[in-house]
Amino acid sequence: MNYDLRTATDIYAMAKVQQWFAAIPNIPPKVRMQCNLVLVEIFTNVVCYAHADLPEDTPIDLLVITDNQGLELHIWDFGAPFDLRREVEHQRDRHEKALENLDDLPTGGRGLMITDSIADQLEYMRLPDGRNHFRMRKNFSPSLDADAAQPTEHT
Repeated sequence: MNYDLRTATDIYAMAKVQQWFAAIPNIPPKVRMQCNLVLVEIFTNVVCYAHADLPEDTPIDLLVITDNQGLELHIWDFGAPFDLRREVEHQRDRHEKALENLDDLPTGGRGLMITDSIADQLEYMRLPDGRNHFRMRKNFSPSLDADAAQPTEHT
């Protein structure tokens, strides 16, 4: 099933976005909690960074596609593109170094790193129409490959 929403570039639209996501049926509670965190992180990044210099009426389009195995979260924005993999690695490096001295641990800048750890698949690309497209896939249960990789006990 497909569930879509268009909202303005407004941090106060977060309540509307979360209500919309909460109303999507048949998402297991743990997956819903994890994906809601990703939704909040990415939506906040779009509003606060990607669309910071754009008019408030600049649209942000959201789409959730569900099937029996999982869900896909799609977000389209009009901000400047960035290198997702490079930014995730930058956040990881920054936080690993900060762990050496907990007083230096940043309070922010972890959203993409968290998103990467939650997602089963993660993509970000610039589209020909000038928008950016964020796509995350989250499976409802561990993949068969992960199950096959688990050691089995022989009796």
